Amino acid sequence: MTNVRIKKPESGGQRLDAIVAEAQRDREKRAAGYRDRALKIFPHICARCGREFSGKRLRELTVHHKDHDHENNPPDGSNWELLCMYCHDMEHARFLDEYDGEAQDRESEPSSRYKPFAGLKDLLKDKK
Repeated sequence: MTNVRIKKPESGGQRLDAIVAEAQRDREKRAAGYRDRALKIFPHICARCGREFSGKRLRELTVHHKDHDHENNPPDGSNWELLCMYCHDMEHARFLDEYDGEAQDRESEPSSRYKPFAGLKDLLKDKK
């Protein structure tokens, strides 16, 4: 029999242990976070479109703060609703359209002053 020495990586094992410990701390922190609490309280169904989520698709379900204040996280979940990512995007777009102080009425004011077809009518008359 030969004596074979297996060398441990000097910093690799310690580095791996640190990564695993950090991942466990992050998981515990998330478990205490509002997303995990909301997923425990509410059924895994989008409150807008009614689609049901499970398994890997559960990550498509987001927690929406009804008052749009991410710091307002009551333990009973009264400020939350679960929305799929599509409905969540639509909700925030609607919120910005309604409440953005700088938003202008898009019907009354053109987005650009350049009018590429301004003289087209006159040009077409000349061709006839």
